[in-house]
Amino acid sequence: MKRTPVVFIHGAWLHALSWEPWVERFTSRGFRTFAPGWPGEGPVRDMREAPDTLGGLGLDALTDHYAAFVRSLDTAPVIVGHSVGGLIAQHLLAADLGCAAVAIAPAPINAIALPASFARLLSTAGSGPGRASVTLSPQVFQRVFANTVAVQEARRLHEQHVVPAPSRLLADLGCGAGGCSPHTAVDVANAARGPLLLVSGQEDRLVPDAATRAAFKQYGDTAAVTDLKQFADRAHSLVIDSGWRQVADHVLGWLHEQGVRAHTPGS
Repeated sequence: MKRTPVVFIHGAWLHALSWEPWVERFTSRGFRTFAPGWPGEGPVRDMREAPDTLGGLGLDALTDHYAAFVRSLDTAPVIVGHSVGGLIAQHLLAADLGCAAVAIAPAPINAIALPASFARLLSTAGSGPGRASVTLSPQVFQRVFANTVAVQEARRLHEQHVVPAPSRLLADLGCGAGGCSPHTAVDVANAARGPLLLVSGQEDRLVPDAATRAAFKQYGDTAAVTDLKQFADRAHSLVIDSGWRQVADHVLGWLHEQGVRAHTPGS
């Protein structure tokens, strides 16, 4: 039997290796797992030393990168994305490129407004005109990303996983004068798509629970399965902090409920 593939897509300010515990967890359950990095992504240390490495990367190129990867697989995968990755996961599912998708604290779709606080947080993080990337200091990371964990854990997470984010990508999400990229638009009416799970942290300051609930509401008129799971007392770091296993196991249980198995029957 073929093993069902799972593709993990990370979001802004995190490195692909942040998915390692998830990869191990899903692999142990029999899935065939992939956590491909963004185009041009290198080791954490190298990206910090050359923070503008991905400065020209926008949402269109990033979405196309993952669409090409998913198409290269011999079986339609489960697509699990966090933050910007959650937006891309929804886009790919709506395009019928996955058998199911999970969008965790997803960047807003279809003109759902980013919170006003987002722009202010970016300014405190060191963004500005002409800057190709936006960095998060340990202090800012704890305040806006890992605000529900202890200082020591937040510093460890920052050291292990945090890299600069491309300014162009953030502008494409609606942070710039040019407005949103067309790839923030998702076909929420596709009734033939696979099941979708939206996940939020109710203490998330970067992508508030309200934004995820607004996305869930947009799917209300489709017959396709769309579920929402809200985690109390969790921040944007819910996929990497000490509570990650609770989120991962909920995703595994939800996939089982949807009939998505680690092995494809009859193959």
